[in-house]
Amino acid sequence: MLPFILLAIGIAARLITHEPNFTPTIALVLFGGVYLNKRYAVLLPVMLMMLTDLFLGAHNTILFTWGSLIAIAFIGLAMRNRKNAATIAGSSMLAAVVFFIVSNFGVWAVGWYPYTLEGFISCYVAAIPFFRSTVASTLFYSCVFFGLYEIIAYRVRDTRLARVLLTT
Repeated sequence: MLPFILLAIGIAARLITHEPNFTPTIALVLFGGVYLNKRYAVLLPVMLMMLTDLFLGAHNTILFTWGSLIAIAFIGLAMRNRKNAATIAGSSMLAAVVFFIVSNFGVWAVGWYPYTLEGFISCYVAAIPFFRSTVASTLFYSCVFFGLYEIIAYRVRDTRLARVLLTT
């Protein structure tokens, strides 16, 4: 049930109006990597992006944005046995950096900027304001997802709801 809840949250969050790059997508994918089994953890970002890009429109950086989210799912998979506030915060920052580096490399690689060192640098400099929002939203939503999950898991751990809510 958890994979479907995360997918629904991710779809809704991408389709509603929001500040540029202030979405829960990266935090949601990282969270999925930690709490979902490996198959669902990798499928979640692909399904999320595939379904929402149908409405938002295809773009020529899809391989880079989707690829960075799959990489972020693997960051979550790698941290699943080391969950604590420090690893969640550090992994959230790493996830935001991975998305920034990979997606902006894609922007440069598909030709939005000249294929020169100056074009490469200009691409990343132009993306810095978006990166601030990406970091802020990833840290904020990571706190929300990981915090709420742990609170709910603690509250329902000895009930029949635990089997439904907490299994992948």
